[in-house]
Amino acid sequence: MAGIDPDGQIFVGKGEKAEYLTLKLANRHGLVTGATGTGKTVSLQILAEGFSNAGVPVFAADIKGDLSGIAEAGEAKEAFVTRAKSMGFDYQPDRFPVVFWDLFGEQGHPIRATISEMGPLLLARLLDLNDVQEGVLNIVFRIADEQGLLLLDLKDLRAVLSLVADNAAELTTQYGNVSKATVGTIQRQLLVLENQGGTKFFSEPALQLADFMKTDRDGRGYVNILAADKLMESPRLYATFLLWLLSELFEQLPEVGDPDKPKLVFFFDEAHLLFTDAPKALLDKIEQVVRLVRSKGIGVYFVTQNPLDVPDKVLAQMGNRVQHALRAFTPRDQKAVRAAAETFRPNPKLDTAKVIMELGKGEALVSFLEGNGVPSLVERAMIRPPSARLGVITPDERKTIIQASPIKGKYDNAVDSDSAYEMLQARAKGQAAPAPNQGQGLPQAPGQPQEAPTGGGLLGGLGGLIGGIFGTNRPRGQKLSTTQYVAREVTRSITNRVAGQIAADLGKSLGGRTGSTIGRAIVRGTLGGMLRR
Repeated sequence: MAGIDPDGQIFVGKGEKAEYLTLKLANRHGLVTGATGTGKTVSLQILAEGFSNAGVPVFAADIKGDLSGIAEAGEAKEAFVTRAKSMGFDYQPDRFPVVFWDLFGEQGHPIRATISEMGPLLLARLLDLNDVQEGVLNIVFRIADEQGLLLLDLKDLRAVLSLVADNAAELTTQYGNVSKATVGTIQRQLLVLENQGGTKFFSEPALQLADFMKTDRDGRGYVNILAADKLMESPRLYATFLLWLLSELFEQLPEVGDPDKPKLVFFFDEAHLLFTDAPKALLDKIEQVVRLVRSKGIGVYFVTQNPLDVPDKVLAQMGNRVQHALRAFTPRDQKAVRAAAETFRPNPKLDTAKVIMELGKGEALVSFLEGNGVPSLVERAMIRPPSARLGVITPDERKTIIQASPIKGKYDNAVDSDSAYEMLQARAKGQAAPAPNQGQGLPQAPGQPQEAPTGGGLLGGLGGLIGGIFGTNRPRGQKLSTTQYVAREVTRSITNRVAGQIAADLGKSLGGRTGSTIGRAIVRGTLGGMLRR
């Protein structure tokens, strides 16, 4: 039903007047809320359909499997036909281009990332570490970066953790207190993560974000659907993965300002999981990413039961709102309803708090940003019927779509590259360790100089430059010189953004996984990254 969407707008529903979401303002983010069974998923689906028709790719997590129906044409049910006519158009079933993804590789293409890409802050959140344990994890990442140990999968992290535990006394003098007991706790948490399927996620080939941002031959945006029914059995893994994905979009995409339409729209279902029990430092980072990712052309839409599930600083950035019914059975529920009503721009014609409890299925209170970027007055509206199927698709239908996917075969087979685990195994056997980044060797005995890099050329020069400035190639146990210390601290504070571009260009110029990993290690480790600034 692309014809019902005017140029530059998405038709969402109709009350006293037609309600449209303006594409130029769609990257100002949005919020879809309401109690269970009131129509949130349908609203998510019609928004995804509208974005796809407008040529905007979409990413959404499918918690219950019913969003998968967007891949197949809907049925002209009497209720849909009647509702469409009441809104002034003829109902026409349609299907949309879809790519299915699955962290476990069972119901879609596998999604993978490396340990280095995740970084210590999000990994600590994923492992539910306390402050002391997170501090040790940061030390592990620092040592891996300084010694050229690539952290790609969980066995790499385990290997470097064991290295740290074996050298805890020596490392404590340089990095701060490192206890074997703390390392053991982290190892146990890694075991829990492995049991949740983390081994499948942390591996290669790593996801390329460009594969989320494709359009089909007709110019319609692909709807990327993450099968999350099994993933939701591990809520922390679900929330951390989506936050990592959002941060990757922020880090990798260029600034575009306010485009005519978003480059990608990101739907975060069950958004309360992102904020539950999150430490203040992480909440601050989430608020920062959501605030700044708008300038990258990314629209973020949180889907949850109550607006109060979202922190105030984040909620204030949600310009486009769809509020389905809330139920109020207790005084606490009534207070929540009143608070939800206060998040809208008041309409003198509506008692917003009262209407929220009276809304029927398929009805919603809506408020979208208008041309000048100001929220419209809240209005009661009937949400338009979706063009695609409501409900799940069959396993055979899913299999057919996966077989016809534009990225078929790209991520299907995991790759186990030489990395920290293999390097440490080779050293333990007295062999020459593989050195994919031509970096520094492992720490030698105190007082003994590090081996010089075996590779020359660009990487050898880069390793020498960084080692000279930051003191990573000094004899083991020797303190940083004053010059090295000042250079390291000043460089950290003033060159994060410049270094990020240099590292990105370096990765591109070298080509392949090795260059990409080196670039990321420099940005996120030695010079600090966006999530560790």
